[in-house]
Amino acid sequence: MRFTNTLRVALRALRRNTMRSMLTALGMIIGVAAVITMVSIGNGAKAQVEAQVASLGQNLITVMPGSSSSGGSRGGWGSSTSLTPEDADAILADVKDIDGLSPEIRDRNQILANGLNWNTNVNGVGPDYGYVRNWPMASGSMFTDQDVKSLAKVCVIGKTVADQVFPNEDPVGQTLRIRNLPFRILGVMTPKGFSIFGSDEDDVVLIPYTSHMKRVSRRTNISMIRIQADLPENIASVKLAVEDLLTQRRRGREPDFAVRTQEELATAATATAKTMTGLLAGIAGVSLIVGGIGIMNIMLVSVTERTREIGIRLAIGAHGRDVLTQFLIEAILLSSLGGLIGVGIGIGGSQLLSAYNGWPVVVPTMWIVISVVGSAFVGIISGFYPAYKAAQLDPIDALRYE
Repeated sequence: MRFTNTLRVALRALRRNTMRSMLTALGMIIGVAAVITMVSIGNGAKAQVEAQVASLGQNLITVMPGSSSSGGSRGGWGSSTSLTPEDADAILADVKDIDGLSPEIRDRNQILANGLNWNTNVNGVGPDYGYVRNWPMASGSMFTDQDVKSLAKVCVIGKTVADQVFPNEDPVGQTLRIRNLPFRILGVMTPKGFSIFGSDEDDVVLIPYTSHMKRVSRRTNISMIRIQADLPENIASVKLAVEDLLTQRRRGREPDFAVRTQEELATAATATAKTMTGLLAGIAGVSLIVGGIGIMNIMLVSVTERTREIGIRLAIGAHGRDVLTQFLIEAILLSSLGGLIGVGIGIGGSQLLSAYNGWPVVVPTMWIVISVVGSAFVGIISGFYPAYKAAQLDPIDALRYE
């Protein structure tokens, strides 16, 4: 029998039992829709994290206190308070191919401005901070090297702070108080949004790091050093030079710092998102297996119900391979139809979740192809045994079947 005839017979058989065919395909529909939705959400989260890491700055290298070695008790960043302003000065003076550098002190404080109180991040930074972070001013200007040297009581603020304490007026030129010390506002940063850790980047007051150390926090260490290499191809050499310099400055002591490039930060930040995406896709993929079992079960029932039909076809000259092909085609059509409908539902569901919850979603073309092809493959696997069983029927026994 020609393939087209076999296909026509298979389609006719499915149309005769439309409701059963749709219920049979339901498992595949749910499985594929779940896979597409979960992977879309996971990929969206990964893309958002990558965008947030990119927003940290270009060609960025970050020095954090705390060793990254895994052999002892030094496991994480920030586990010591070893970085000093002198380390930052030495890097700027001795390491080549640096386009910008900013020490950073991270802290939280209550501020008072315009008769309003607001608890916010009060960070001490260098004048290159906005440049290194790729974070321009929306209005006003950044403080200068002279402000850093003179411990000036000046600041720039993020948009959230501006909205909270100066809701209906221009904050530039006005004064806010930190620990009852007046700081003159020089400018407002452009909106930055949320960090990879979910914190509001715009909820911040930036002051000269020297003013922070001498006037606000009275601390002698800094939280981190942000460095911008001049060119992407120099990132590795700058990182190595920074590590060598800081190691030399420790004079044989065990390294108490960690140097990370932007690419390494992105890899670490997206690792969890990738793991969760794989886990969610795996859980959703179980539905595909369940759908395949459902198709096999219904196809076995169909073979039993159509035993006399199979016997007649075999008796008038059909070959076993024709029967095998027909039942395989039915199984593949059921699973592929379920896969296509599932893809449509998965894409639509992803977009609805994005619109309703604001979650970023990225519908992966590769996974659409994998889902459709995988559905057809599941149809082949689940339909082969029922098709083989039908092809092996003896025509005489089949005709006697009641």
